[in-house]
Amino acid sequence: MATAHKLVVLVLVSVLTLNVPLFGWDNLGHMAVAYVAYQHLNAATKIRVDKLLRLNPDYQKWKAAVPAGTPAAKRKMMAFMMAATCPDAPKSKPGFTDDGTEGGNRPDGATSIQNIGYSDHLHHKYWHFIDTPFSTDGTPLPALPTPNAATQIAAFRSVLASNDPDEKKSYDLVWLEHLVGDVHQPLHAATRVSSSDPQGDHGGNLVKLCAPPCRKELHAFWDDLLGTGSSVATAISVGRGLPAADSSSAAKKDAADWTKESFEGAKQNVYVAPVGDGDGPFTITAAYRAHAKKLARERVALAGVRLANLLNEELK
Repeated sequence: MATAHKLVVLVLVSVLTLNVPLFGWDNLGHMAVAYVAYQHLNAATKIRVDKLLRLNPDYQKWKAAVPAGTPAAKRKMMAFMMAATCPDAPKSKPGFTDDGTEGGNRPDGATSIQNIGYSDHLHHKYWHFIDTPFSTDGTPLPALPTPNAATQIAAFRSVLASNDPDEKKSYDLVWLEHLVGDVHQPLHAATRVSSSDPQGDHGGNLVKLCAPPCRKELHAFWDDLLGTGSSVATAISVGRGLPAADSSSAAKKDAADWTKESFEGAKQNVYVAPVGDGDGPFTITAAYRAHAKKLARERVALAGVRLANLLNEELK
């Protein structure tokens, strides 16, 4: 994500204060997910999502960002794409605050599960991921916090299929656009637990990479694989160039399957050489980068088709 939109989140681990950014795929990747999804929406669903997105407080801003002369159908698609970035925007918006513990990254209390629409000015950072723990050194695994990305996907899709007011459905729609993308990023579904990180490495956020000047974390590396920035035109180009999603995999409707795939993908493709034990720093190789980018492109394409299937089948 562009530097101007980055937010540093403070997480207290033991007695150290650590910087843990929690963005999934960056704006470009999320818009690419939405681009793919829009190509698979049926006509009735496109009309419905357009009506719901018009209720978003940022809709006029999205509308103004579309170049003059853009055909109406493409304008609606671009609004749908920009909407996918909406849940990350409050991290840099005035008037929004952290809730929960550990800098807002752990849920705590009734507000963690509230679903009250656009009047909600809490960040709900913990909705963006499901840090399923695993360990390679026998360190006991911490409990999986709830709510998380998986519980919220279930909650939001339930609302879309209900007779709830459109204002609430509009809010849940943009969150669903975003979270379906998030859970297809392997490091939004896994955290490596070790003797040095007994509460986990926060989805690779504690693992440092030494691609000079050695400031990037493993999580950020994976977020950036499809590119950075917020250009809708670039996201369209990226989306057009993605591989076709496997039809049998795309047909899976259960978000538990999606998060399990990402969890296994993290163990098999993220925490592998040159990423070793501990928190680094590690130097990424060309081979690792190429394999990671291939997997990221496949996951984003798959997320897009699954999002479309969900909306086509469940949105009322």
